[in-house]
Amino acid sequence: MTDRTAAAPAETADPWRGAVIYQVYPRSFADTNGDGVGDLPGIAARLDHIASLGVDAVWLSPFYTSPMRDFGYDVADYCDVDPVFGTLADFDALTARAHALGLKVLIDLVFAHTSDRHAWFEESRQSRDNPKADWFVWADAKPDGAPPSNWQSVFGGPAWTWDARRGQYYMHNFLPEQPQLNLHSPAVQDALLDVVRFWLARGVDGFRLDAINFAMHDPALTDNPPLPPGGPRTRPFDFQDKIHNQSQPGIVDFLKRLRALTDSHGSRFTVAEVPGDRADAEMQAYTEGQDRLSSAYGFTYLYAPALTPDLVKGTAAVWNGRPGQGWPSWPFSNHDAPRAVSRWAEGRDRAAMARLMALLLVCLRGAVFLYQGEELGLPQGEVPFDRLVDPEAIANWPKTLGRDGARTPMPWTADAPHAGFSTVEPWLPIDPRHLPLAVDRQEADPTSQLAVTRHLIALRKANAALTHGSMRVLEAPDGLLVFERSLGDERRLCVFNLGHETIDWTGPEGWVVMEAVNGPAGPVAPLSGRVLAPDTGVAA
Repeated sequence: MTDRTAAAPAETADPWRGAVIYQVYPRSFADTNGDGVGDLPGIAARLDHIASLGVDAVWLSPFYTSPMRDFGYDVADYCDVDPVFGTLADFDALTARAHALGLKVLIDLVFAHTSDRHAWFEESRQSRDNPKADWFVWADAKPDGAPPSNWQSVFGGPAWTWDARRGQYYMHNFLPEQPQLNLHSPAVQDALLDVVRFWLARGVDGFRLDAINFAMHDPALTDNPPLPPGGPRTRPFDFQDKIHNQSQPGIVDFLKRLRALTDSHGSRFTVAEVPGDRADAEMQAYTEGQDRLSSAYGFTYLYAPALTPDLVKGTAAVWNGRPGQGWPSWPFSNHDAPRAVSRWAEGRDRAAMARLMALLLVCLRGAVFLYQGEELGLPQGEVPFDRLVDPEAIANWPKTLGRDGARTPMPWTADAPHAGFSTVEPWLPIDPRHLPLAVDRQEADPTSQLAVTRHLIALRKANAALTHGSMRVLEAPDGLLVFERSLGDERRLCVFNLGHETIDWTGPEGWVVMEAVNGPAGPVAPLSGRVLAPDTGVAA
């Protein structure tokens, strides 16, 4: 066998680098007050389940005060809890309970935009000379009344909305109800860092920065050029090379200020979400050296339609551990993307695919994110058109259906009303296919996906090479992914048949199987000379 990527030097013992982080989407986790929407007390009551997985931390998607036009990602008050989720006292209780269970707590920072109901924007829109007049991105119309530039919003239509009070357009990369903050302003940066201080004082252990590469714009408002023909195009946004309304170099300087603040409070984790066409380069820019973010993740796996060896090889080649390079994070599913087990099964057995995915995830180099329900092997929920609530899904029906189907309520008890999530009809329907996969059913089955997930997370934590080691991809037959993780004298070989056909593989001598999924029961030896059926995964 020959190397496909260079071996990286041994990594440091930073505990966050190998962390396993469990994402909770609060609206869909557990409802305690009978309104059909999950809440913070519900999360606190179910933290034992999360801790039982062996994960290191729990990340909470937004729970801030919000009109909920984008379900919490339109923030009206960064320093309070929306009543639908509870109170600040509920958040404090949740944090205390998590810490007692040995779980760190991460929360979202949505710093590219606010809600149009935020007090900052309400003041900014009143005039062109008030104290917050330049806290958002305002611009005059072109002489013919057209928007200031050709920029398009993610959710469809121009990234500009006219405001008669100021007689100007304001910018929004997402919904019109999500006006763009002007992070070029030192005053805005200072105010956002005060938000970070507020949550650090409440015991928060880290932050995920939502769509942070959207946080700055080109002040000259230069038109974006068109992209070359080709590729899927379901929105006007997809036609442009988005080099002027996002991905500006000044973002790095702001991230340095954020990192200096979090470092002053001890070991804190900061991870960027980086969507877009230049995600790999931006992820590396945001994590380079020791004075930027702890980690970053893009949508490499989140939107991939198939799980292939080339997909993993590509990420390993980019994140090869060169000197000074930052540290990646990898989710396979989250609240914005269709669940991976449905995307990647391609007609194969979903339960087998869930086991394969779980082993691959814990073997990857980087921090890993596990989305609620992924430990149960939940497929993408089916949501009929009349129950859709996601503005993007409704606007682009039937092309983009991912978000609602990934956000359906967590099934806790198969035979309880509404799967034990709530005592009333939930805000999104529960897919009947999820009921046999409920937590209570899987707790009673030692062969369940829940049991497999717990076992594999423990395997990762017991092997330093998997948590902190380098990654070297090896040559292998088509359909087969083979890579080595190593740290010092510890080496682990990871082998996955990601194809649809059985592969007769002659592997290297001297390796003994440590763990296998969808193959022979229990560890077997030797590794070499194995016949690998589709969906087989082996760690040796």
